[in-house]
Amino acid sequence: MSSSPIPFPNIDPVMLDLGFVKVHWYGVMYMVAFGLAYWLANRAAAKPGSGWTSEQVSDLLFYGFLGVILGGRLGYILFYNFGQVQQDPLYLFRVWEGGMSFHGGLIGVLLAMALFARKYHKTYLALGDFVAPLVPLGLAAGRIGNFINGELWGRPTDVPWAMVFPTGGAIGRHPSQLYHVALEGLLLFIVILVVRRMQPATGVIGGVFLTGYGIARFTVEFFREPDAHLGVLSLGMTMGQWLCLPMILSGLAIILFAKKWAVKIGVK
Repeated sequence: MSSSPIPFPNIDPVMLDLGFVKVHWYGVMYMVAFGLAYWLANRAAAKPGSGWTSEQVSDLLFYGFLGVILGGRLGYILFYNFGQVQQDPLYLFRVWEGGMSFHGGLIGVLLAMALFARKYHKTYLALGDFVAPLVPLGLAAGRIGNFINGELWGRPTDVPWAMVFPTGGAIGRHPSQLYHVALEGLLLFIVILVVRRMQPATGVIGGVFLTGYGIARFTVEFFREPDAHLGVLSLGMTMGQWLCLPMILSGLAIILFAKKWAVKIGVK
């Protein structure tokens, strides 16, 4: 291992202590994520012929907020930490301590999108294309929150940027939270913007998001320490990698068949 890994920055997870309430960085990052999504959505809605109003954007973000929070928390409990909530039921509500599952949040958002699409008579593929660019920067903000919390650190390593995390022992580890920021956040956002400029068939942008995130997350899992109580599962893959496979396959199917499906439902 590296003889001098980088010490973890001394960051207090509590951004502001008002006595009667504590404002945690983790929660602030979620607010940043939704703020970025709101800004990007309104920019897209303001373009001529977008078919969106500011009221619809606000409603969409509300649906998405509920989907992310409820789905993310329940997904984390079901996929990763069901035993914890059995021992301490109130743990389910202590979201500020961390413990959100992207895949659970995705399921929650997909269900929320279905309700929204039905209410406003929008096609699901087109709605997915609108939502996809709003997500990556929010994911990056959430991963920064994980980093500040000193959680979800990586596997032991001797790379020059190895870091010693407070709860990860006195050894250098991959700062895997920052890998998440770079790949599923910044890089995925750039890829989606490039694809959007190509004006692909309806549904392709959403498919690119599913595939791109799945590949990015699958890759980072090789550097991220598996959950201690789950470890490495069958075929040498982690829970996160197994959950990414349906995303990648679904995204590729949408990309390949988007044009045909779009024709059938009467959109581009």
